[in-house]
Amino acid sequence: MPLALLALAIGAFGIGTTEFVIMGLLPEVAADFQVSIPTAGLLVTGYGLGVVLGAPLMTALGTRVSRKRMLMLLMVLFIAGNVLSAAAPAFEVMLAGRVVASFAHGAFFGIGSVVAADLVAPEKKAGAIAMMFTGLTVANVVGVPLGTFIGQSTGWRTTFFLVAGLGVLGLLGVAKLVPEQPRPEGVRLRHEFAAFRNVQVLLAMAMTILGFGGVFAAITYITPMMTDVAGYSAGSVTWLLVLFGLGMVGGNLIGGKLADRALMPLLYVSLAALALVLALFTFTAHDKVTAAVTLTLIGALGFATVPPLQKRVLDQASGAPTLASAVNIGAFNLGNSLASWLGGIVIAAGLGFTAPNWVGAALAASALVLAVLSSALERRDTGRRSRVVAGATSEATAIPVRQA
Repeated sequence: MPLALLALAIGAFGIGTTEFVIMGLLPEVAADFQVSIPTAGLLVTGYGLGVVLGAPLMTALGTRVSRKRMLMLLMVLFIAGNVLSAAAPAFEVMLAGRVVASFAHGAFFGIGSVVAADLVAPEKKAGAIAMMFTGLTVANVVGVPLGTFIGQSTGWRTTFFLVAGLGVLGLLGVAKLVPEQPRPEGVRLRHEFAAFRNVQVLLAMAMTILGFGGVFAAITYITPMMTDVAGYSAGSVTWLLVLFGLGMVGGNLIGGKLADRALMPLLYVSLAALALVLALFTFTAHDKVTAAVTLTLIGALGFATVPPLQKRVLDQASGAPTLASAVNIGAFNLGNSLASWLGGIVIAAGLGFTAPNWVGAALAASALVLAVLSSALERRDTGRRSRVVAGATSEATAIPVRQA
């Protein structure tokens, strides 16, 4: 794997840290700005919506410059957003900083996926994408717990200044290690949007929303589930999330390796297993040991779907992959928001803190149905093309017989 992937992984590490670390620092931020916890929660919601909106917008703006230069500009935007958040004199300013930083998220992963795939041989593309996403998964194991600890010990502003420093490292890494790739000739915004007329691209994005959304249906409410149902102390949630993060790292690497060999079979297995494990979590959450094991499996199975889903979009939008790749990153965040909302509905209905697991299982199962449908449509289209080619070949080789 090229060393340039390390630079992309460092950028991904910083982005992953800033996305999730706010969840552990909400009480400190709320107290500092004298707002309620639900109001402080807008820092999470605003970031997620910023990713969904910013992914296509920033990618569209980036069609006029080289991919390396755009990655560097996105890192600058990320640094500026985190510095603004860290130095914010008022809550509204910090919210603006979060949105600014979020605008770099989707486009960085979308463009980065294309760059990573172009750096390696065709049979190693998914592995290269997974290597970049390793930065995001490691952020949940190291960056988020460490950032939370630092923020609780020395002040939350310190954490965001340090995250901005990670952005500087990512910027320098991209500038030094990522090779200059000329802007693809003939690529226009209209050409990029044409990829969304491909039903396979839309199906892959729908699988992204439903499949990874299934993970967040459970993880969003993991604290009350682990404390009120499994019986863990509130202080144990940090290391439980580390277990979840370790599962994400393993699943991401394994998924990237296997996706290059058998992409669709991997999606079948991982989505089916994810739906099953989420359903079982309703029962295993009542025991400390089985709850911890199941949580790790959810992280592994959930992120085993990320490299194949991202590669599926790149493959199906091969003529104009950049915008489709970035929008698919936004689809992950859209799925997270949708699943969190649905999970909250079933809890509010009085079904208990384990009820979101059933929501997650249903979402993952729905993604599996779409994966099967996508393969069936692909086989049908391939068969049609084969018959058309065979018919044309027969007509071309037919030689009329002349009578003497």
